[in-house]
Amino acid sequence: MPELPEVEAARRAVEENCVGKKITKCIVADDSKVIDAVSRSDFEASVLGKLIVAAHRKGKNMWLQLDSPPFPSFQFGMAGAIYIKGVAVTKYKRSAVKDEDEWPSKYSKFFIELDDGLELSFTDKRRFAKVRLLEDPTSVPPVSELGPDALFEQMTLEKFTESLHKRKTEIKALLLDQRYISGIGNWVADEVLYQAKIHPQQAASSLSDASCSTLYKCIKEVIEKAVEVGADSSQYPNSWIFHSREKKPEKAFVDGKKIDFITAGGRTTAYVPELQKLSGSIDVKETGKTKRQASKKVSTADDTEKPTDSKEGDLGSVKSKKGAKAGAKGRKPAKKKKPEESDEDNDSDSGTDCDTDQVVKKNPGNVTNRKQVGEEKLSKKRVQSNQTGRSSKRKAK
Repeated sequence: MPELPEVEAARRAVEENCVGKKITKCIVADDSKVIDAVSRSDFEASVLGKLIVAAHRKGKNMWLQLDSPPFPSFQFGMAGAIYIKGVAVTKYKRSAVKDEDEWPSKYSKFFIELDDGLELSFTDKRRFAKVRLLEDPTSVPPVSELGPDALFEQMTLEKFTESLHKRKTEIKALLLDQRYISGIGNWVADEVLYQAKIHPQQAASSLSDASCSTLYKCIKEVIEKAVEVGADSSQYPNSWIFHSREKKPEKAFVDGKKIDFITAGGRTTAYVPELQKLSGSIDVKETGKTKRQASKKVSTADDTEKPTDSKEGDLGSVKSKKGAKAGAKGRKPAKKKKPEESDEDNDSDSGTDCDTDQVVKKNPGNVTNRKQVGEEKLSKKRVQSNQTGRSSKRKAK
């Protein structure tokens, strides 16, 4: 997913090559999923003949300021990318359009030609991006809802530390929250936490002042370095975890130390257990995720930047129940479930993998206990019956 460095590289490329030039041709894709709330004909008519005055960015959003509104705005989503024909612009690896492909690409959603012949295209292979035509992008969502930009509007250290100490959220989930700081995505969050030696699931409020200061410094250094090299990952320092975060778990190492993978903040997360140790309680709030999902390990191959689907929890619960039945050695579980054993409870936000297993394991045990109780009652009846029979014989004599 394009993050602040990739979007900033695109903004600078537009600023250096397109500002001061007039739009002489515009082709907008007939794709209502990406082109948001405006017809292609109205979009094209609104920008034709306009002069590009500036290129702006906040977080992962970019927009072109023209000599008069409305302005084209781009929310990059999962795979959005800016290409300028004949100009080297960083290609985010999941968005790359090959040089030999047709131009403009079949994935182009917004294409313009400028008065000097230069051509620009915004592409999106996966169709999660949004291209809008806005009077003032800063006054409406998504830009109006963003927190301070991680590059242009960095908080003071004092404010940053104070804000962390007020939040019980997992630190990675907090860094990914664009309302808190805008521009930090999955790989940047993993990198800064690795550099700061902070566990991704550590509660933000539990961080010491020293850890807050280190994290503050790492956010600044990682983002500035990535932007400095135009988001060209081949130029990132070899010591960064970035280069190994998508390798298979058994082959993932950084500086000789093993990398493990968990889900934190709803995303596949790379960290080094030897350096990033979790301290204190892990009973913290995680933005938009359940504790069960936060603790579940996932493969690095599933790094699609998607939040974990809650249905995975359903499937896991079903499998656990089947396993419990098989281990009950043919005993049938009770038909009636206790309230805490309902399917709804297994899906609840407060549930965990551990909790689900414990609930499932109770069923066979309860069956056994009920059988034992039944046998004990039957035994007592037999004893009573024998005693009654003896008493009757005595009376008869």
